[in-house]
Amino acid sequence: MVKAVVGANWGDEGKGKITDMLAKEADIVIRFQGGANAGHTIVNDYGKFALHTLPSGVFYSHITNIIGNGVALDIPKVFNEVNQLVERGVPAPHLMISDRAQVVMPYHILQDTYEEARLAGKSYGSTKSGIAPFYSDKFAKIGFQVSELFDDEVLEEKLQKVCALKNVLFVNLYHQEPLDPKELLNTLHEYRDMVAPYVGNVSEFLYQAVKEGKNILLEGQLGTMKDPDHGIYPMVTSSSTLAAYGAIGAGIPPYEIKKIIAVTKAYSSAVGAGAFVSEIFGDEADELRRRGGDGGEFGATTGRPRRMGWYDCVASHYGCRLQGATDVALTVLDVLGYLDEIPVCVGYEIDGQVTKEFPVTCKLEKAKPVYEVLPGWKCDIRGIRTYEELPENCRKYIEFIENQIGYPITMVSNGPGRDDIIYRNSPLA
Repeated sequence: MVKAVVGANWGDEGKGKITDMLAKEADIVIRFQGGANAGHTIVNDYGKFALHTLPSGVFYSHITNIIGNGVALDIPKVFNEVNQLVERGVPAPHLMISDRAQVVMPYHILQDTYEEARLAGKSYGSTKSGIAPFYSDKFAKIGFQVSELFDDEVLEEKLQKVCALKNVLFVNLYHQEPLDPKELLNTLHEYRDMVAPYVGNVSEFLYQAVKEGKNILLEGQLGTMKDPDHGIYPMVTSSSTLAAYGAIGAGIPPYEIKKIIAVTKAYSSAVGAGAFVSEIFGDEADELRRRGGDGGEFGATTGRPRRMGWYDCVASHYGCRLQGATDVALTVLDVLGYLDEIPVCVGYEIDGQVTKEFPVTCKLEKAKPVYEVLPGWKCDIRGIRTYEELPENCRKYIEFIENQIGYPITMVSNGPGRDDIIYRNSPLA
């Protein structure tokens, strides 16, 4: 069976933990989109880790971990991650890299950095990982597939053409030094030697795995609100964050995806710019940020403080709908135990009208949150393993959200560890 683990919101929902937990029963875990610009935080018997490109199955020796063709492959960062795992006592993961994946080039990172500086106060809040220039080049058909690293004639000819194009920008727009094709060729030779033992025909491998009835997990990066088509455009990422794209980014037929777990936090958080209707500020936000996550709400890749907000049912219903959620995992519920009352956003007021539909960005910018306030449970719920043991107000909070979003909450995470999970029989399932 093929399952997908994806984000229902702005990213940072806790997908890494859910994937790590479900991977116990999986044979294959695949990252199908995105790059090293966001991280999945995982806490397990080996310690606490922030993965950026490696799939979240790397802590299990029985798993084949695949970097799919839809990923922005930053080769030095991938192998730096592998080395960091091994140095901390994790067995070297079984890794496979699609021969159709494309390579993040050094000039993508430079271009990302220069462009953010040029835009200054009107920048997109990029992590400067080269993601937007990478995907721009991919769809402009001037990217480099992994398979091309093994053909010097193709590389040399293509580098000449790409450098001529890029240098128009680098010299005239950014006023920087021009790119050197020979230097880049040497870099790509280094990249080729690094990836050579891991490259394979992923779609054929998965075709056989599906035929054999293997359990396959697709792991997405970020969440619905960061999708370039359906998110808060233009403050989005550059690859589709939806489960539907898992079929493309991994190389399997779409009908093989049988289960979609949309992950959503028990409150809201976001990294980067863009509309965020239920956002809170000041001491209220600082307190939630300090208590949040598994050590504070800070970006796993950037370390940037996350923007904080109350749970947004409008965004989450939309996010789950676009993902095609069959199940919802509600994470970091334990964080809210300090609150006497918990506001929940149940609608948006736009130009005097209240709506429960998530609007396009130009309308979203004008939206004001409509809240219902629920009573808190005022206790620590970590260590609880059955739904019935949760405090009554905690259960009411879960059930209220479930009724608002209209999708079954079948997993509740009440701590950062792999075993801090409560399975739930939802009436909506």
